[in-house]
Amino acid sequence: MKHLPVILLTALLGMFAVGAPAASAAGTDEFQEGWARAADVAARIHDPVIPRRDYVVTDYGAIGDGRTDARPAIMAAIDAANQDGGGRVVLPPGTWFTDGPVHMKSNVELHVEKGATLLFTDDTDAYLPQVFTRFEGTELYNYSPLIYGRDVTNVAVTGEGTIDGNAEHGFAPWRDLQTPAQNKLREMGATGVPVDQRVFGKGDFLRPNMIQFVNATNVLLEGYTAVDSPMWVNHVLYSTNVTVRDVHVDSHRLNNDGIDVDSSDDVLIEGCAFDTGDDSVAIKSGRDQDGWRVGRPSTDVIVRDNQMTGQNALAVGSEMSGGVSNVFMEDNTLVDVASAIYFKSNPDRGGYIEDVWVRDIKVGDADELLRFQTDYKGWRGELHPVTYRNFYLQDITAKHVNVGIDATGHDLGPPISNVRVRDMKVDRADTPLILRNVEGLVLEDVRMNGEQLPERP
Repeated sequence: MKHLPVILLTALLGMFAVGAPAASAAGTDEFQEGWARAADVAARIHDPVIPRRDYVVTDYGAIGDGRTDARPAIMAAIDAANQDGGGRVVLPPGTWFTDGPVHMKSNVELHVEKGATLLFTDDTDAYLPQVFTRFEGTELYNYSPLIYGRDVTNVAVTGEGTIDGNAEHGFAPWRDLQTPAQNKLREMGATGVPVDQRVFGKGDFLRPNMIQFVNATNVLLEGYTAVDSPMWVNHVLYSTNVTVRDVHVDSHRLNNDGIDVDSSDDVLIEGCAFDTGDDSVAIKSGRDQDGWRVGRPSTDVIVRDNQMTGQNALAVGSEMSGGVSNVFMEDNTLVDVASAIYFKSNPDRGGYIEDVWVRDIKVGDADELLRFQTDYKGWRGELHPVTYRNFYLQDITAKHVNVGIDATGHDLGPPISNVRVRDMKVDRADTPLILRNVEGLVLEDVRMNGEQLPERP
């Protein structure tokens, strides 16, 4: 849709259905109730309990020269810690080359000390045999993620060192070759091909994630710097009680999301710095029919006190067919981004995005400050509309944006409903508002270009 200035939008009031606010601004309202709910979520999230016993990889024969394969020693240390009831596998300063993936086990912390680099091979064959995973929201068996744990409890990846995916000459070029396999997998998901028959490998060019935990409970990702990832950098799938704290992501290729929360619950992301080639934080729950089949939403996710730059910052979707709800984003700084606060889907997805609270967001420059997109790429022409409802946003500032608020409900779906924006200030907005098929939009003290916008535009 062509960007329309606010004066033209005012003239087109008849196109929009605008309802009353959900509650009075005075006294207790949905804003306050939402943040009380967030406090309850935060109170029950806790770090994993792992015994403080150290298993130093040099004791198992590892050499940190950047050339000698340390993987046998790393896996031996992980096995020993697991068999002893848990402990910390330590990579001291040095460059620890691993000729294949690191597979985690319960009650084990992989600790990359300051001055240490865990360097993965760029030989893609080293990441076979295949493991169970999700690729862009559809289940399959594919190349192993670089660090991978499935059906584990009390696990952690920590330390102030660096995890280097070494993707530049390995997996990264696969993105330009993936389309045939990508389409094949999506069709398998849409037609219900059994997951054990969705086996992808050599010649399919579907990249693995860098760090992935599947069906995990009590997960901590903390402190490390992640660089040069093949695809999504940190991915928690079907997991509960997850903390991502003080992680730095510096990986600039397309699809290098900083953290993907995928059909998971009770997740806290705090104190991180994301400089990515795609979404900094993305919340997902499966793609189309395969997401409905699994039927597991992402819920109770807190994103606070992070710094983001690069492409999109705070995103929900586009693979959200299992539903997303109870999302809380606060005290985040967005330096220079495309879409700052971004909800995305298309009419194939089904599912819902609802009950989202956002506050205290500082934005430098952005293409779009607040964006609701319902025609995201990849629509196959089916009609499974997405429900967007109950969004509460407050205390948001930005210096310059191309578009302030873009709420574009799809003509084939229900309206975007109950969006309340309170205390937003944008120094310069080229186009303040783009609205279509929106119901119940209320703006309370929203100022752009030095002027206060009407409460019900």
